[in-house]
Amino acid sequence: MAHEGLWEQLGKLDPKLTAKRAKCRYISEQGRYVLRLLDKEYAVDTKAREIFSVDAKQGKKSFLEKLVILAYLINAKDLPLANKLVKAQALPSGQFFFRGLHGLPTEKLEKAFGKCPEDLHQITEQLDAKQCEFGDASIELYVLPRIPLTIVIWQSDDEFPARASILFDQTAAEHLPLDALLAAVELAVEAVIGDCRQSE
Repeated sequence: MAHEGLWEQLGKLDPKLTAKRAKCRYISEQGRYVLRLLDKEYAVDTKAREIFSVDAKQGKKSFLEKLVILAYLINAKDLPLANKLVKAQALPSGQFFFRGLHGLPTEKLEKAFGKCPEDLHQITEQLDAKQCEFGDASIELYVLPRIPLTIVIWQSDDEFPARASILFDQTAAEHLPLDALLAAVELAVEAVIGDCRQSE
């Protein structure tokens, strides 16, 4: 079974404390956590070892979604936000991890929004995001209850190509290992680009 080791770790944790750390709910009668990932609520069934959307129209979750949710439930800490934005390289061990194959998917954002950055603001409602004042367009959205991301776009022009940046609260690595944090970013970028296409 995929993620079997993560299910084992989660099963050893106190559910009430885990729910408090992860800022989510635990339904003891069902043995389920309920938490939000981006714009959807997910049920994590610890008995059946399944993760599915609370919305019955959604099927079982992808490998990345399961990885991110399980890693978050296991690792999240009951900490307030630092309210200090940092680049991925400024996170502990980030300068070594976030490069090469583990680079952030900023090119996808540049391609999607570089010519028309304000398109980014069209998806704020769908993803319960809020507009920020950085760059030519920027939003803050929560991937998970304790993990906000800030996406910033600078428009391309005759002199410079488009640029995109993904910023984290300084506490991000407290709640997810870096590989799972990268997976969370991948999911967020896909959701942002997908929702923008749907709104066109």
